[in-house]
Amino acid sequence: MPVSEKNTQLKIATFNLFNYLEPPNACYEFERIYSAEQWAKKQNWITAYLQEYQPDIIGFQEVFSPDSLKALVARQGYEYFEVVDQPEIVDDFIYRSPVVAIASRYPIVDIASVKPNMELAQSLGLTDDFSFSRKVLRATIDAPHIGNTDCYVVHFKSKRSMFEIDEQNNTWSPEKTIIESLKANVAGSWGSTIQRGSEATLLMIEMIERREATNYPMVLMGDFNNTLTDGVLSHLLTDTLRFVSAIDRDAYLAKYCLQDAWNLFEAVIVNDNKDISENDKAVDSNKSADINQLSAARTPTHYYGASNSVLDYILLSCEFDASYHDSLYQVSGHHTYDRHLINPIFDRDGESTDHGVVLVTLALRS
Repeated sequence: MPVSEKNTQLKIATFNLFNYLEPPNACYEFERIYSAEQWAKKQNWITAYLQEYQPDIIGFQEVFSPDSLKALVARQGYEYFEVVDQPEIVDDFIYRSPVVAIASRYPIVDIASVKPNMELAQSLGLTDDFSFSRKVLRATIDAPHIGNTDCYVVHFKSKRSMFEIDEQNNTWSPEKTIIESLKANVAGSWGSTIQRGSEATLLMIEMIERREATNYPMVLMGDFNNTLTDGVLSHLLTDTLRFVSAIDRDAYLAKYCLQDAWNLFEAVIVNDNKDISENDKAVDSNKSADINQLSAARTPTHYYGASNSVLDYILLSCEFDASYHDSLYQVSGHHTYDRHLINPIFDRDGESTDHGVVLVTLALRS
């Protein structure tokens, strides 16, 4: 069903599907196959989320069965769906290397797989055959009121060690096995970090060049497999330059920078409530709820043992920043769906996902 151009909201979600693979195919290992019942439960869980939250544009990760996903989202009104890669198939029915995908209620007018600048990659000390661990998808979407918008979907390299040893196929002593495992973990984890940070860097360079050429607004969404604050990916939010005239910097830099949608949401709520009296706040329950949300810690999108972190993000260009003089939208909502992670019910959530689903609501500015 077509979406009215009068719609003053635009909802964007990033959604790690966790091994979305239609049976009778197997995921990584021959015994990892969904039963018909499990597959139906997974399909229904995804459908229930789409029906309840109604995102307009969705970036998906961990897609093994693109055709099945395309059919699922089409039934929910997403006429446009694209991938730029296919998963790898080994031994006829065992799949690995899932891909990213995008679904949209609005027309996708262009689709591309982002290619890294190999000359720059080699200058950074990377190999001459460097590639993204998973192909990065860029979809140009004709969004209401704002027009052509470049939406990038990523699934950066995981923290899993790049090196593994075969503990069963050696004659090492128990201590030697531990030592070799430790060395492989230290080196392999750092190798994954280098890959992940390099992917983000080379993608950002391509986004800047694309922005210079087209002037299209930018959205970067996906599973970053890292927090944005520990240094490995923080350059995605670079917004200052040393040794540059403040006049030039302020005039041009904002156009090429990205901001975390959560930070933009915080700024909107703080500014909207800055001049409201305490009595007014008490009356407006929606604003009170927003203030309470900001007073709490940001909702994690992933849990591992006793730890948790935010790994899934939506980053936006200045067209979605309320403080930018020419912005058309502002971030009016930021929601992480995590019921299946913190309070799972097997009958409902047994085949869901191991990530929270991040949804950003953009409101047209008056």
